[in-house]
Amino acid sequence: MSKHLPRIAMVAGEASGDLLAGLLLDGLQQHWPGLPSQGIGGPQMVQRGFEAWWPSDKLAVHGYSLEVLRRLGEIIQIRRQLRTRLLQNKPDVFIGVDAPDFNLGLETDLRAAGVKTVHFICPSIWAWRAERVEKIRRAANHVLCVFPFEPELLARHGIAASYVGHPLASVIPLEPDRAAARTALGLQPEDTVLALLPGSRGAEVKYITPTFLQAAVLVRQAHPGIKLVLPAAPAQRPTIERMVQAAGLQGAVQVLTGQSHTVLAACDCTLIASGTATLEAALFKRPMVIAYRMQALSWQLMKRKQLQPWVGLPNILCGEFVVPELLQEAATPQALAKAALEWLDARQQAPERIAALHQRFTALHHSLRRNTSVLAADAIRQVLAA
Repeated sequence: MSKHLPRIAMVAGEASGDLLAGLLLDGLQQHWPGLPSQGIGGPQMVQRGFEAWWPSDKLAVHGYSLEVLRRLGEIIQIRRQLRTRLLQNKPDVFIGVDAPDFNLGLETDLRAAGVKTVHFICPSIWAWRAERVEKIRRAANHVLCVFPFEPELLARHGIAASYVGHPLASVIPLEPDRAAARTALGLQPEDTVLALLPGSRGAEVKYITPTFLQAAVLVRQAHPGIKLVLPAAPAQRPTIERMVQAAGLQGAVQVLTGQSHTVLAACDCTLIASGTATLEAALFKRPMVIAYRMQALSWQLMKRKQLQPWVGLPNILCGEFVVPELLQEAATPQALAKAALEWLDARQQAPERIAALHQRFTALHHSLRRNTSVLAADAIRQVLAA
């Protein structure tokens, strides 16, 4: 192996991208100890020696329309400055981690200038916005895919790709330790625990959290002793705590900074915003109710681009509604509470339903479990050697 350390530039948007990029850096640093990497990233990447020129939460936006337009100017300016900086001092490879609306255009410009480009996580062209396949073809020398059916789909469009497994499937144990998680959170083995995961973006917190809390009030009426746990992104915790107080749940909801994996390991059921967290919940083998709410115009635009009947990753990967989805107008507190109570009551009344879900999610976990960090690093090394 050459002693030359390649210089890696990366962009990861939001907490989920930061986690994925951190795991990717683990694999790269096994090949190249002391590997320099710079760009846009979060705390997981920084812990691994990444030089963050901007924090990843600068790219966290939600939907379309007004909430994005307010941030658009700043994001465009960041991309312009980053592009200039990378073209003036070209890295050996640029890796865009998720954030396709930001990264694909940047990758296209860098690739045209001779920089090798890798996109980590194939945009979900199989679910919605299929037109992005042309952008991917122009942007990426290679795509690292986290779902097994994606490389064949990309190959049909002349795009080189590798299946590397989903890194979360290796991070999350096949049999999560519920007892240890409950001990860590101060919960008792016999407690009934409902986890509330409304998302980490500011707009998600705004549109989803109040509805989740109103649903929790209704669930508590049916199960007065239930324990409610809500892991919050650090920047969102003050806002969430005010919402908890406004819902009359102060003292009834345990609001935590982070610790979403511990919460999912500990809970009996979760109300959860659609996104990567739903896959995490599936890997923890937890019953869930998937929900989403956003600004009305954003919702109309997204619906028109949807290609499948499901939006939650567990349902998409299983090809059917294995867990309920309640979206936009359907995501009422009453409907969410009813769906959550059906899972909670099934523990005694229909345990076979819980067992069947556990079996389905275990099979899904096995299909996604690969040595992702090493496989991804090997693919990037081959791109560099080409």
